[in-house]
Amino acid sequence: MRRIRSLLDTRSDEFRANQDHNRALAGELRERQHAARHARPVRDIERLRRQNKLLVRERLEQLLDPQTPFLELSTLAANMAYDGEVPGAAQVSGIGVVAGREVIIHADDASVKGGAWYPLSVKKIIRTLDIAIENRLPVVHLCDSAGGFLPLQAELFADRYYAGRIFRNQSILSKMGVPQVAVVLGHCTAGGAYVPALSDYSVMTRGTGAIFLGGPSLVKAATGEDVSAEELGGADMHTSVSGTADYAAASELEALAMAREIVGCFERPAKAIERSTPEPPAYDPDELYGILPRDTRVQFDMREIIARIVDGSRFHEYQPNYGKTLVCGFANLHGYQIGILANNGVLFNDSALKGAHFIQLCDKNRTPLVFLQNITGFMVGRDYERAGITKDGAKMIMAVAGAAVPKFTVVVNGSYGAGTYGMAGRAFDPRFMFSWPQAQVSVMGAEQAAGVLTDVKLRQIARDGRSLSAAEIAAIRDPILTDYKRQSSAYYATSELWDDGILDPVDTRNALAVALSAALNAPIPPPHYGVFRM
Repeated sequence: MRRIRSLLDTRSDEFRANQDHNRALAGELRERQHAARHARPVRDIERLRRQNKLLVRERLEQLLDPQTPFLELSTLAANMAYDGEVPGAAQVSGIGVVAGREVIIHADDASVKGGAWYPLSVKKIIRTLDIAIENRLPVVHLCDSAGGFLPLQAELFADRYYAGRIFRNQSILSKMGVPQVAVVLGHCTAGGAYVPALSDYSVMTRGTGAIFLGGPSLVKAATGEDVSAEELGGADMHTSVSGTADYAAASELEALAMAREIVGCFERPAKAIERSTPEPPAYDPDELYGILPRDTRVQFDMREIIARIVDGSRFHEYQPNYGKTLVCGFANLHGYQIGILANNGVLFNDSALKGAHFIQLCDKNRTPLVFLQNITGFMVGRDYERAGITKDGAKMIMAVAGAAVPKFTVVVNGSYGAGTYGMAGRAFDPRFMFSWPQAQVSVMGAEQAAGVLTDVKLRQIARDGRSLSAAEIAAIRDPILTDYKRQSSAYYATSELWDDGILDPVDTRNALAVALSAALNAPIPPPHYGVFRM
């Protein structure tokens, strides 16, 4: 492969202005992540200390292998929900290494509302288990939850993707032969009791760990029976009487050590594709800050991004002189071969056909796909419709949906309209999807949306024979613009778990490497067709 020749002027005023702007955005991201991970009321910390409990990140430190990467997912889930009072959706999720095995971890954060499950908590747990299913990753559950948040029970109980989906996913994992270990460090009540019950192995701590469908107060109200939590569902009872759990531990440290022993007995899967020797990019990834424009509407060359992510900055570009608004080609990332599709403008007929053909080549070659999104959509207009832009766009969408190889998506800038779908948006089940801090995702840009909706309103008013002053038009337009900007932001998307987390751009290479390695635990099925020349 040839090394990409960077044309970036790192001494220009534009580069330096971009660099300052994007470093500030990355700094804000780090501050928000730190607050979501660590900022807790003193009373909640003291409550856990009185109970002889570790904080959730202290538990992770004891569980994970030292000096190994941990890819935390959806750190800022619920950051714009529930008045900002449920950081991380009261859950920690991520991919790490335990006893030399890649696993995915679901951990209740008892420092947030006692680890209660809010609707977005449930969505985050389901997403964690979806990842386990897709990538055949063993699961370690660190259980310590007050149960479902009852005031919002209608939003987390009965529908298909509500709490019951957690237990369905656990059952599917068991059917697939993917092991699960539950470490019961606090109360597992009501539906939460099924998490350890549906796991292959369950470890419980004496004194603090408990499993029961109804706690002592509910039992008292329902039956009149007085019973303590330990008698009702404590570690000794469940490991010696009911058989609901397997091991009793005297402390959290012992329980987590037992979990490590159990995971250490799991079989190591063979990776689906071979790996070559990794090599850092030839260009400094820190230069990514200077490449991204301050205004998301300004175009830039995606090859400059690719050059600072892939091994040796080498890239074999496919059809470089055709469909130029979509850059396609092969590269290595931490030693794994990948196929990259990156937007260099709107998707025209030729770029859509090029993308569809390239996806088929990667599918045939068992090469994972990485989509770097900066897309306004497919081209519109009379001439393009006559040329079949809808038909050609559908071919690309069909290729994305039908590809059997793992797909990974990073929203590096804007992601709008059907272009979001053609570039493997969330609806197309990429194995992992990440955003950069300035990313925006919506049906169209905020300015366009505000213009369209304001124009519709003005037409309605005109039919009544009225007209509005500039100030009255602004009063209609400005709230629409503000609302659209808020709901299209990366922070809103990650709050709603539309992605798997926001990345500092310089961390993208490593995050994709962990995601790639995890995905390759699952076999890649053969393609169903040959390659059609588009």
